[in-house]
Amino acid sequence: MSAQHQTIKAPVAVKTSRTSRPEIVETVADVIADIRANGDAAVRRWSQKFDNWSPESYRLGPDQIASVVSSVPETVLDDLRFVQTQVRGFAQAQRDSLTDFEVETLPGVFLGQRNLPIGAAGAYVPGGRYPLTASAHMTVLTAKVAGVERVAATTPPDRGAPPPVSIAAMHLAGADEIYVMGGVQAVAALALGTETIDAVDMLAGPGNAYVAEAKRQLFGEVGIDLFAGPTEVLIVADGTADPFVVATDLLSQAEHGPDSPAVLITTSEEVGRRTIAWVDKLLPGLSTGEVAGRAWRDHGEVIVVPTLDAAYALADEYASEHVQILTAEPREALHRMRNYGALFLGDKTCVAYGDKVIGTNHVLPTLGAARYTGGLWVGKYLKTVTYQEVRDPASSARLGEICGRASRIENFEGHARSGDVRAARYGSAPLAWTDHTFEQS
Repeated sequence: MSAQHQTIKAPVAVKTSRTSRPEIVETVADVIADIRANGDAAVRRWSQKFDNWSPESYRLGPDQIASVVSSVPETVLDDLRFVQTQVRGFAQAQRDSLTDFEVETLPGVFLGQRNLPIGAAGAYVPGGRYPLTASAHMTVLTAKVAGVERVAATTPPDRGAPPPVSIAAMHLAGADEIYVMGGVQAVAALALGTETIDAVDMLAGPGNAYVAEAKRQLFGEVGIDLFAGPTEVLIVADGTADPFVVATDLLSQAEHGPDSPAVLITTSEEVGRRTIAWVDKLLPGLSTGEVAGRAWRDHGEVIVVPTLDAAYALADEYASEHVQILTAEPREALHRMRNYGALFLGDKTCVAYGDKVIGTNHVLPTLGAARYTGGLWVGKYLKTVTYQEVRDPASSARLGEICGRASRIENFEGHARSGDVRAARYGSAPLAWTDHTFEQS
């Protein structure tokens, strides 16, 4: 950080580690190994232990789903439908931007690309203190727009019963299978498969530290969306920003958890100090104030910088999950920044919109991962694959000669001979390593 930067609120705790605690790693490994070896019986054992939940079937049937959804107030269902319309529209625009193509690179040499959906996806919708209903939209619906044939969604029980709003959200989003299972046992069952649950090709969705570690350990056997860490927010503000709005928006993300960083980078010391004062004033009246207060105390930062250029540069160093721009010209950030999960421009926009209603995906990179990846989107559920076809004999012969030379530079004689065969069959090159000959047409 530059000597010109002034920190007027520093974090108390160290930054969250990218690695899980040893006891979490060990517990997750034990659960995965048990489910790998014992299937449904292990799922039931761990579900009973962790969630006190052991129904006759973890998968909800059509009648059960209909009954649960019917218990949800129509106004709530209408809101779910509205939000899912926004998510579906943006996801469809993303899908439409991905086109298949074929090009002729040499005479008779055709190279092509196709975007193929994976066969099956697993969607984890968290429950507990914060049942993230919106995660159903982001994982289930996005996968279905991508063209995934089978989406299996799961969520933990709520006080010994299926959580109605989460079930409704998964159903309306188009989940093909809905399970009431939580934690590592749910993620492992979907990834590995059991006697009654077919394995998926990819896992997506947020979760607690145990779910995140399970995805980490299962990665490779299945794809995953992201390695998730605590929710993060960073606000870039100039002297035109309203400190009350800044404080409110920082706390909106700090309430996610006690380890959620909330950072303000501002060119105005007055905005910075007034924001701190507003946070102190707002916290006592916030129902989630205990959690948000711990996050602000331990991971909150306010930094004053001399210019917006310095603010954008410092924000890029943080590579935060959510970056909110509260400046006179917020769209400048589109051209000045590169490291963020999602960008929120201007005071008419807020991170909460992205989390809940606006339509972009809220499963985003954390812990600095925005330096090298974006968040969950339609493309995560697609495999971009290529194909090749050589129709012209002369081009095949030419490629064969070059392939032979290029392969022998690397001591790959088998590769070279595959090229030699085409050079001989479709051209006039000799085959020095065999007495086989091709009839020339």
